[in-house]
Amino acid sequence: MRIKWFSLVRITGVLLVLTYHFFQAKFTGGFIGVDVFFTFSGFLITALMVDEFAESNQFRLLAFYGRRFYRIVPPLFLAVILVLPMTVLVDHDFVTNIGWQVAAALGFTTNYFEIATGGSYETKFIPHLFVHTWSLAVEMHFYLLWGLTASLVAKMSRYRSASADEALVQFRKLLITLATLLATGSFLAMNLGAVGLTDFSPVYFSSVTHSFPFFIGCVLGILSGIRYQLTAFKWVSQHCPRNVAIGLMILSFSGLVILGDRLKFDRLQTYQQGLLAATLLAACMIYGARLLHDQTPTISEPRWMTFLADISYSVYLFHWPLYVIFSHRMSNWVAAILTTGVSIGLSALSYYVLEPVIAGKPVHIFQCNVNWKKLRLPTMVAIVLLGVNGESVVKAAPPVSTLEQNLWISGIRQDVNLIQSTHTAILANTGPVTTAGEKTKVHVPTGVSIIGDSVTLGTRDYLGQHVANSTIDAEGDRTMNLADQVLIAQQRNHRLRQDVVICIGTNALDGYRVQIMKLIDALAPGHRLIFMTPYNAQAQSDWNSSKLAVFEWTLPAKYKYVTIADWEKVAGQHPAVFAGTDGVHFGGVHAGDVLYAQVINQALKVARTKPCK
Repeated sequence: MRIKWFSLVRITGVLLVLTYHFFQAKFTGGFIGVDVFFTFSGFLITALMVDEFAESNQFRLLAFYGRRFYRIVPPLFLAVILVLPMTVLVDHDFVTNIGWQVAAALGFTTNYFEIATGGSYETKFIPHLFVHTWSLAVEMHFYLLWGLTASLVAKMSRYRSASADEALVQFRKLLITLATLLATGSFLAMNLGAVGLTDFSPVYFSSVTHSFPFFIGCVLGILSGIRYQLTAFKWVSQHCPRNVAIGLMILSFSGLVILGDRLKFDRLQTYQQGLLAATLLAACMIYGARLLHDQTPTISEPRWMTFLADISYSVYLFHWPLYVIFSHRMSNWVAAILTTGVSIGLSALSYYVLEPVIAGKPVHIFQCNVNWKKLRLPTMVAIVLLGVNGESVVKAAPPVSTLEQNLWISGIRQDVNLIQSTHTAILANTGPVTTAGEKTKVHVPTGVSIIGDSVTLGTRDYLGQHVANSTIDAEGDRTMNLADQVLIAQQRNHRLRQDVVICIGTNALDGYRVQIMKLIDALAPGHRLIFMTPYNAQAQSDWNSSKLAVFEWTLPAKYKYVTIADWEKVAGQHPAVFAGTDGVHFGGVHAGDVLYAQVINQALKVARTKPCK
């Protein structure tokens, strides 16, 4: 039994995700499309479980796993082997560690692989081609757990009941209790686990913290059902006006779009309220579609709607790696359009031809019957050729990207320099003491102290050679409050030089104003302060990094010893420096090294015409 208008739920989910990936800087919360899919999967799977138990007084676990396998694995395998040859279109860095990515995708462990490797859709480095399969991992974990749970509950219900009707009641009661407990536990784990995080990927990717949408869908599936509804829900389905059902779907859809526009991946409220709100709206939309199905017995879904719904899963699989590849070869709009077209074509091939053939079902293509016997030879040849190509791509893939390698080497050299400078400072401060037993007054050393984040770390070697008499302390993911700690530590150890350059801001937190003022207050007399404005090619005016740059420009008027180095402006004038990067880092790109050093040196010239603090 196919429920009409469920297609709109699937289409909504895939549209939210595609819009987020294509226009991440503008539609910042579209990742909730995944929660729409999760909620719908929980609803549909559990409603079908109830139907099966109502009809046969049992639940066939192996048959359930088999259906999930044939629906999930073939298009995933097809996506992997078709994408790998296309990596020739992009820089070699894009296949970094590709073997582990493929293994994680096919082994349904991508979510924990991404947690372990620091992956994210909003990664600061080269995006993983199969990062999006994290959701398949969570979904597969749900199917394994919930299928086994339903099987055990079915056996228990039969054992404890005297009749089939009583067993069905027991089956529903036990499932809804377990689903409610699991949904509550998962949501609380996300809500509490997100506290104190600056990178929310661990709670977003985890099967433990992000499975509550499935179980909320399960509760709805048990209550409203498909064939076998509870009496109260059956009465509502029979008496609910059509316009009410339509209105519920429209309001739910509108709410999801608003959330997609407002939520941000790096905000705590997204994980404490936002994802739950998206899940509840998805549940309302699902129930609205369920009601509308019963109110439109003579109306059929448009063919385009069922087509898009049928291929939505495969479109999700294909679109991300294709978009990553295309977007680094052409403009974003062209890449988005091409990605959508190619994804739909490959998804239709997978859903209407390959998947049914693999499952042993006949296929009709242009009035011709196609079966496995006819497709066996060309399919096997294609798989072998693609497999050989994929193996060569995996073997040739570098273990780390050029940018990551550059950062690691720079970090090691920085640690060596820090040890040497600390040793020198210790020797310098063991000199004569006064009669009172105190050390002689330590003067502020001349030169430049640069305190930066991963952008600075990536160009550290070049800076050290082209910013005279400078020391550099840079670290990935450093925020302004951490820069304050570095500054204080260097002052305490008498290593902070006269001109202090703060190259922090891309990872700006909400309290950036307070953090900057604490840093200014902590700066001892005898120093000048230079703030380097942050640059992110994707940043919008409401991003913290953008607002921080605006605030930094107000400081020189209040503090004569403060100067601004306008990296934001200069970097924006040279987009070629960031070609093929994340729009923030340029480590290893010589032109970027040169520009970065020039901006700092120009600001130092201006700063040295001003007084010290």
